[in-house]
Amino acid sequence: MYVRIAGVAFVALLSWNCLSAVGDETIKIAVSVGLSGPNAIYGEGQLNAFNAAADMVNARGGVLGGRKIEIVPMDNKGTPQEALIQLKRAIDGDIRYIASTVSSVVHALTDAIAKHNARYPDRTALLLNFNSLDPALTEAKCSFWHFRFEPHTDMQLMALTKFIASQSAIQKVYLLNQDYAFGQSVSRGSREQLIARRPDISIVGDELIPLAKVKDFAPYVAKIRATGADSVLTGNWGTDLSLLLKASNEMGFKAHYYALLAAGFGTPSAIGAAGADRIKTIYSWHLNATDPKWERTILDYQSKYKTNADLAYLPAFRTVEMVASAINQAGTTDPVKVAHALEGMHFAGPTGDSWMRAEDHQVIAPIFVMSFVKAGQPGAKYDVEGTGYGWKTDVVFSAKDMAPAVRCAMERP
Repeated sequence: MYVRIAGVAFVALLSWNCLSAVGDETIKIAVSVGLSGPNAIYGEGQLNAFNAAADMVNARGGVLGGRKIEIVPMDNKGTPQEALIQLKRAIDGDIRYIASTVSSVVHALTDAIAKHNARYPDRTALLLNFNSLDPALTEAKCSFWHFRFEPHTDMQLMALTKFIASQSAIQKVYLLNQDYAFGQSVSRGSREQLIARRPDISIVGDELIPLAKVKDFAPYVAKIRATGADSVLTGNWGTDLSLLLKASNEMGFKAHYYALLAAGFGTPSAIGAAGADRIKTIYSWHLNATDPKWERTILDYQSKYKTNADLAYLPAFRTVEMVASAINQAGTTDPVKVAHALEGMHFAGPTGDSWMRAEDHQVIAPIFVMSFVKAGQPGAKYDVEGTGYGWKTDVVFSAKDMAPAVRCAMERP
């Protein structure tokens, strides 16, 4: 009898230990970004924001009764080729959630994950696109395995061109963009939406440049000035934006710049005074738009991660929070069931209601238009990245006003 009871006790203890191990096991999200190369500062900032978002979920007790979210950094060096190598590493390590950005990278990952999931239906993975903006990813190339947690290019241009259309002084616009999927979509969408909203505006140039290859933008600025443009609309980011603005400043070219990605990590410090009072951009949120509770939270995270970058980077918080909610709702980490839970899910974030549209896995969310101004004035309490300049809200477009038509014919597993 003693042996039998001891045996039962041993099995019970072993079972308890196994359950404890499962309960303690982290749920890993691989964040595949460029952590080396010319735009590494972008990836570092995004990674910090994802870590902060995971911290917030974990501080509330995690998911599924206590399991923690773990962010696993993966340096894709900003290239599709390296991203595919890192994807294999993640899947081989049994990581089922891959967060990434940059349109060329996400296009490659979307195809690779769809092929993997078709081949290994018991080892599926989900792609969490937090800031790759090419509309095709939720339209012509939409996939059940892909979710986008940020409004795409045409939605962002909807906000930016609505704002431009309201400025009667704007008469001549030059389009300058990077020559890859995102930049091409900005060029196309800008032309279409400007013509629709303000047919009296002249588009005096429409040029594509090699991505992160141009070192001297003086010839481009000279060309833009020669057209008589009073405004430049650009999807440029990283060094392609900062060098453009610096060249404009040095050459005394006073046109205003309307950019989609001027608030991205590292860009404000690269722009500095050259962008003050002359650049406007769109964003999902920013520190000077937070309520007191979120303001304290974001400042605490900036202190924890020893950064002066604005960690009010909503795509990271939205992605982690919605995935955590979907895991809890599904009661499992199985990507298929989590994907179904994500469809139609609402996120009552700090900017108001947003939701994941089930038909195309495109988030519908508010969009800010904001100006780069001297910090300390009303609406611009904090500077960003130690520049002495910060972002000030011009207007916020609500989620319901940013919903595009559904152009997705999704195949479901």
